[in-house]
Amino acid sequence: VICEPVVGNMGCVAPVEGFLQGLRDLCTRNNAVLIFDEVMTGFRLSLGGAQERFGVMPDLTTLGKVIGGGLPVGAYGGSAELMKVVAPVGPMYQAGTLSGNPLGMAAGLAQLGFLRDHPDVYTKLEKDGDTLANAVTSHIREKGYPCTHNHVGSMGTVFFHESSVNSWDDAARCDTARFAKWFWYLMERGVYMPCAQFEAYFHSNAHDVEQIEETARVMCEGLDHVFGNGS
Repeated sequence: VICEPVVGNMGCVAPVEGFLQGLRDLCTRNNAVLIFDEVMTGFRLSLGGAQERFGVMPDLTTLGKVIGGGLPVGAYGGSAELMKVVAPVGPMYQAGTLSGNPLGMAAGLAQLGFLRDHPDVYTKLEKDGDTLANAVTSHIREKGYPCTHNHVGSMGTVFFHESSVNSWDDAARCDTARFAKWFWYLMERGVYMPCAQFEAYFHSNAHDVEQIEETARVMCEGLDHVFGNGS
């Protein structure tokens, strides 16, 4: 079973309570491998990724360029039982052009070491994420707009859908034309969101409080523009 523990590739969708543990229990009972795709969530939602945040341990984890400090590299890892299948210990051969690339490894060590030594990074990301989400969600509710805002830590998505979005079926019913109008309004005012309704946005530790608040203001103004209440 392969999943994003917090989905980013249909917009930000958090797991409902018990879902990840349910997958873990199901795989354990059936001797199946549980794989978490933490390309987006790894080192973003916590130092230990989504599996640390939600307290559910997969058998294998995949990670993207975050593990190389943003440089082009990926990695996977998991239980000793499974990793012993990989050469040179086991029969499954795996190699890649960027495997063990010195520049990527040095950047990754520097980045991950910084995150380990500065846990306040995650405190700030959580606080800023709540500030942004609360402002946008409050505006949506106050105006009664047919859209919803999902967020987990520093991941988020405004879905142009009148009900909550908890699955792909929900996300697929979003008004993508309205999203596009909102996206271009934000772009023209210096706020760069993902250009598709089905991608999560991220803020970073580099954004200060004023930038977070300005982003929230422009996002809300964009909603007014989309729904005909703007100037």
